[in-house]
Amino acid sequence: MSGYNGVLISDQWLRSQFTQVELHSLKSKFGSIKNQNGRVKVGDLPPLMVKLKAFCTTFTEEEIRDVLGEAYGDMSNEIDFETFLRAYLNLQGHVTAKAGGPKNSSFLKAITTTLLHTISESEKASYVTHINIYLGDDPFLKQFLPLDPATNDLFDLAKDGVLLCKLINVAVPGTIDERTINTKRVLNPWERNENHTLCLNSAKAIGCTVVNIGCQDLVEGRSHLVFSLISQIIKIQLLADLNLKKTPQLVELVEDNSDVEDLMGLAPEKVLLKWMNFHLKKGGYEKTVTNFSSDLKDAKAYTYLLNVLAPEYCNPSTLDAQDPFERANMVLDHAEKMGCKRYLSPRDIVEGSSNLNLAFVAQIFHQRNGLSTDSRKLSFAERMSDDAQTCRDERCFRLWINSLGISSYVNNVFEDVRNGWILLEVLDKVSPGSVNWKQASKPPIKMPFRKVENCNQVISIGMQLKFSLVNVQGNDIVQGNKKLIVAFLGQLMRYHMLQLLKSLRSHSRSRGRDVTDAHILNWANMKVQCSGRTSRMESFKDKSLSNGLFFLELLSAVEPRVVNWNLVTMGEKDDERRLNATYIISVARKLGCSIFLLPEDIMEVNPKMILSLTASIMYWSIQQALEEGESSPFPLSTPDASPAPSICGEDDTSSLGGEFSHLTIDDAASDTTVSSQFED
Repeated sequence: MSGYNGVLISDQWLRSQFTQVELHSLKSKFGSIKNQNGRVKVGDLPPLMVKLKAFCTTFTEEEIRDVLGEAYGDMSNEIDFETFLRAYLNLQGHVTAKAGGPKNSSFLKAITTTLLHTISESEKASYVTHINIYLGDDPFLKQFLPLDPATNDLFDLAKDGVLLCKLINVAVPGTIDERTINTKRVLNPWERNENHTLCLNSAKAIGCTVVNIGCQDLVEGRSHLVFSLISQIIKIQLLADLNLKKTPQLVELVEDNSDVEDLMGLAPEKVLLKWMNFHLKKGGYEKTVTNFSSDLKDAKAYTYLLNVLAPEYCNPSTLDAQDPFERANMVLDHAEKMGCKRYLSPRDIVEGSSNLNLAFVAQIFHQRNGLSTDSRKLSFAERMSDDAQTCRDERCFRLWINSLGISSYVNNVFEDVRNGWILLEVLDKVSPGSVNWKQASKPPIKMPFRKVENCNQVISIGMQLKFSLVNVQGNDIVQGNKKLIVAFLGQLMRYHMLQLLKSLRSHSRSRGRDVTDAHILNWANMKVQCSGRTSRMESFKDKSLSNGLFFLELLSAVEPRVVNWNLVTMGEKDDERRLNATYIISVARKLGCSIFLLPEDIMEVNPKMILSLTASIMYWSIQQALEEGESSPFPLSTPDASPAPSICGEDDTSSLGGEFSHLTIDDAASDTTVSSQFED
C-alpha cells in the first residue's frame, strides 16, 4: 500500500497557509502549464488563475494579468511552485479587498487558514471533557486518558489516528471495525497513515465535511483542522437522535400532520431550536429563540426551559437574579440536578458560545425531552417512516452528495432535492459545464414553477448523460417521488464513479474509451483470478457475494497484505456474514476507498452498492498503479496477513495498461447487460 506523500514547501509560513489537499491540487494545476522544458513563466498564470474557483467570479484574465504584472514586473520571468503559491495568496488578498475586507489578510478561508484561526479554549476544554468521559474506559486509550484541557495533549494524541477513529465509533457506533485500527504505543509512518485514511473516509461516511483535510494534515497535528474534525464528530453524536426515526415523539412539535414533511427536512440544529421554542411557549417565555448565541446570553430562556422540563428542581430566584453570570450558574446547577454533566461554564453562556450552547441544549434534550407519547401521533410518525432499504439509500446518497464539496448541505435527500438546486450543483460537480445557471433559480424559491424549471433542467441533463428516465418529469422530483429520486441518484452516483475511472483510463492503452459496468465486473474477476483464488462474481446481483469472501479476496488481490485472514469467517451464518461485511467496509476505507454503504448492503447484495464498492476498489487500485509508476510503494503494516500468491506474473505497477487491456468486452453491449440491474 502506498503512503501519503506530502508536498514539501521550504518556507514554513507559506506551508502553513495551505492544507496538503490544496497543495496537491495546486501542484497538479501548476504542472499542467509547464512548457516542454518543464518551466513556467509569470505570463502563463492568468489563463490558469481565471479558471480557478477562488477567482473565476471575481476577476477577468486581464485583471489577473494586471495584478501579477504589478507584483512581478516582467511577465516573461520564470517562476517555481512556491512563487506560484505566493501569487495565489496575493490574488486572494485582492479578492478580500474587492469584497470590502482588509487587503493584507491573505487567504481568509473558513477551515483552512492556520495563522488566522484561533481555537476557543472553552470549546477545547469541553471537547476534552467529552472525550475523557466517553473514551475513558477504552482498553487502548485509557493509558493516555484523562487528557488535560490546559495542554495540547488532545492534538498530540490525535496524531496517530486512534483517538479520531474511536471517537467516530462513539458518535455512530459500528462505523469502523476496530479490528482494522492500528493500535500500538508507537506506530510507524505507514500505520499512522492507514489510521488517518480510515478516519477521514469514515468521517465522510457519517456526514463530516473533510474536503480540505488530508492525512498529512492530521499527521502533522495541524490543530485547527483536528479541532474542526473533532467538533464535527461530537456534534453528529449530540444531534443523532433529532429525527423522527430515532425520536418519533418529535411529531408533537407540529400542529398539523401536513407539516411533518417540513419537520423531516429540517437540519438537526433547526429541530433542536423548534423543540426548545415548543417548551418555551408552554412555559410562558414570550421571545422566540432563533440561534444558540445571542438569544441565550441572558440565560432566561434556559431558566424557562428547565422549569418546564424539571420543575422539581426549579429555583424561583433564578429569574430574579440581576447578574447574567449568577443566573447562568444557577441554570447549570439546575441542569446538573437533572443529570446533565457540566461541559460549559457560566461565561460560555453569557458570551454566547454557539457550539457549546448547542451542545448544552442537545444534552438537555437527551436527558429529558419532555415530549408526550400520544399513541395516535406516534402511529402517524411511524407510518411516515420509510422502509429499511429506502432509509439506507437515502443515507448513502446524502453522505455521497455531502462528500462532493458543493456549497449546499443535505440533511434529508427526499426533501432537500425537491427544488432542484442541489441536484444541479451535483450535476455541475460530476459533469462540469452541464448546467445552464442563467436558467436556474437559487433557494429560497417561493414560486413553485421555478422549482419545476430547476427540476426540468435536471431531467434534461440526465437524458443528455444517457440516464434511463422514461416518462420521468421534473415535477416528479418536486412532488418528492422517492422511487424516482432514488433511481435518478443511483444513476448519477454510478455516472460519477465511471467518469473517475475514465479519467484514469486515459493513462492506459485503452485511452479514449468509456468504462462500463461490465468492465468493472470483469476487472474484479480478473484481479481475484490473478491472485490465485477461484471465487467469481457472476453479476452485481450474485447472491453468493453475501458472505463477503469475494470482496475480501479482491481487497487482498489489490493489496496483498491488507486482509488479516485470521479475522475472516466462512460467512455461513448471519452473524458471520455481518462480521465479514463490517470488516470489508473498514478495510476498503483504510486503503483509501470513499464508500458509503452499510454491512446490510453486502449481506443482502444491494446491486447499486455492490457496484459502488467494486468500482471504488478498482479506482484505488489503478490510482495506486499510476502513483507507484513514479515511486516505490510503501510496505503495509497489517499483522498476521496471509497474501495469496500471484499467478499473473505482473502487478499493477508493471503495466497499467493491463488493468484495462485484458477487458475484452463489447462496450456496446455492456451497459445493457449489467446496468439494467440497477433500475429495479
